[in-house]
Amino acid sequence: MTAVVPWESKRNMDTSFTELFFSACFWSSLTSWLVAQCTKMVCGFIETKRLDFHYLVSTGGMPSAHSASICGLATSVGMLEGFGSPVFVMSLAFALLTMFDASTVRRAAGLQATLLNQIVDELFKEHHLSEKKLAELLGHTRLEVFMGATVGILTAMIVTTKFLTMSSTF
Repeated sequence: MTAVVPWESKRNMDTSFTELFFSACFWSSLTSWLVAQCTKMVCGFIETKRLDFHYLVSTGGMPSAHSASICGLATSVGMLEGFGSPVFVMSLAFALLTMFDASTVRRAAGLQATLLNQIVDELFKEHHLSEKKLAELLGHTRLEVFMGATVGILTAMIVTTKFLTMSSTF
């Protein structure tokens, strides 16, 4: 049995962390999220004629960045590890849970926030209550989730293919 030297263990851990930035899975997920958020910003600009960088960190809206990111990850894992591999099945399950949550639980919370804001508006007319509003755009419609998934899958296919062609040239 070989003894593990503490500084060797730390060196291996540092190497593993830096490998994250050379991972097609990481870049597929991150790029898919960025494409979805930038798409929201462009759509907001077209609608309001005002560039609002808040869209880059906002939740809700078209397309779903959560769905894009997780589908980008799952697609990249499938392309690299095989669509029958256990790690792909796990990432697919994670993607389905994320998309289900975005279109049901978070969507319901957003609709409840809308209703509560309407109740507060009505009560504010007659009583002195806080004018602070609840965030209403929390979840997604099924179309927003589907479009996010589509953005993620297509982006991951491009990013992962690029990584594969780059690695084959070395």
